[in-house]
Amino acid sequence: MSRFLRWTAAVAAALLVAGCGGSSGGGQEEGKGAAGGPGPARKGTGSSPPASPPPALPSSLTSQRPDWHTCKATEGSAAPGDAWRCATLRVPLDWSKPGGTTIGLALMRSRATGSGRIGSLLFNFGGPGGSGLSMMPYYAATVPKLHERYDLVSWDPRGVGASEGVRCRGDRAIEKAEQVDATPDTPAEERAYLRDAADFGQGCRRAAGALLAHVSTTDTARDMDLMRQVLGDRTTHYFGISYGTELGGVYAHLFPQRVGRLILDAVVDPTADAVGHAENQTRGFQRALDDYLKSTGQDPRQGSRKIADLLRRLDSEPLRTSSGRRLTQTLAVTGIVVPLYTEAAWPRLTSALAAAEKGDGSPLLALADQYDERDSSGHYGTTSHAQRVISCLDDRQRPTLAETKRLLPGFERISPVFGDFLGWDTAGWCHDWPVPGQYDTPEVSAPGAAPVLLVGNTGDPATPYEGTRRMADELGKGVGIELTWKGEGHGAYGSGSDCVDNAVNTYLLEGRAPRDGTVCS
Repeated sequence: MSRFLRWTAAVAAALLVAGCGGSSGGGQEEGKGAAGGPGPARKGTGSSPPASPPPALPSSLTSQRPDWHTCKATEGSAAPGDAWRCATLRVPLDWSKPGGTTIGLALMRSRATGSGRIGSLLFNFGGPGGSGLSMMPYYAATVPKLHERYDLVSWDPRGVGASEGVRCRGDRAIEKAEQVDATPDTPAEERAYLRDAADFGQGCRRAAGALLAHVSTTDTARDMDLMRQVLGDRTTHYFGISYGTELGGVYAHLFPQRVGRLILDAVVDPTADAVGHAENQTRGFQRALDDYLKSTGQDPRQGSRKIADLLRRLDSEPLRTSSGRRLTQTLAVTGIVVPLYTEAAWPRLTSALAAAEKGDGSPLLALADQYDERDSSGHYGTTSHAQRVISCLDDRQRPTLAETKRLLPGFERISPVFGDFLGWDTAGWCHDWPVPGQYDTPEVSAPGAAPVLLVGNTGDPATPYEGTRRMADELGKGVGIELTWKGEGHGAYGSGSDCVDNAVNTYLLEGRAPRDGTVCS
């Protein structure tokens, strides 16, 4: 997966609140959205293991009684209010050896506030690598109706935050790496780019040790089912966003008979391999940029060409900023991406681009720092570290330098702004990774599972809309139910559409899914 998949506290906490104030969606209309995007990636070649009975677990795991206690502050987040309690769940380090070494997962829960409790509702906010402990108290304000009848539960997945979180580099090394050209133009820049990628992987190996081979999506899906048992739920009710939709699909495949009410919002395309994900995102962010440019009265082609010209100038001459740091081409691309996650942030993109054209890189740098979780003291968060260790264990595909160079023209045809950056990302993201990847594409088929509601947004930049239908097809007939919102931004629920929110709430609270193909305008 490419680096811009994640929907986490780093992006959402700053952007989603503003997005929730948007206009409400209209009524529903029946029908399918337009198909498009790249064709299906290879299937059946190194996919995740077929569904099988879960391993026999020792009673020391299944009979755990979590010690729920007052939650403490976590890195980047203050301690939540009194409604929240935290605990540690012990899970096997290696799920093929459930009686062996265990690790601790940090859980958070707030009990249902009303009567008629249904059970626990697990949340994963994306990434991979997003911290549930950081995000859950914030997101609870978006789901008050669900909170009445569900215990809201989230966790830091293995390798993330308070659950054996991995930090692959220190702050100074991260800041130094920001100066490495992520779109190299010369052999020397290519060597520096790949050397930096390999160095990052070695840092992860030193930091994570044996854990590095056991942070896959499949591992986390199995953790979820143990979580279900310990929480006392017969089936799993789950709300997954962005990468969390892939996790939900893998869970449904492994435990189809344990599927309760699953919501997958901002759906990942399960038929796409690593290159396919990068192509999808290149297309998705360019589509969002086009919509942004149209909203400002600009011709998308001319507006994109102007931004691409700015990026080319930054490649050779980074801009000064008020902090004394330089806005490089790579940081500028990251800064441009951030406001595209929600329409409410588009005005920030307008002002940041205008400032850059006048020689001031400060606003774009501030946006990039927001994505990279860099605070005013120069300390960086670790979401991107966890994202990389998880996705590089999942993804077996490792394009070589020569293969990436052959792919670049196709990426650049998709987007003059993001193509070069995300094309090169296919070579550098998991270059010389210390452990092999597990599969080309995840297996999510779930015959016999209860209906799973998939929510797709036609303007989603990070998980383009076409992935919703592909997930529905892969889950299987009668399982995947597709709901479309004609909106902008990453994710649909809580983004201003009463139509979407009502459909999701009705499904989770009453068990009634909308008709497959329903469209919220």
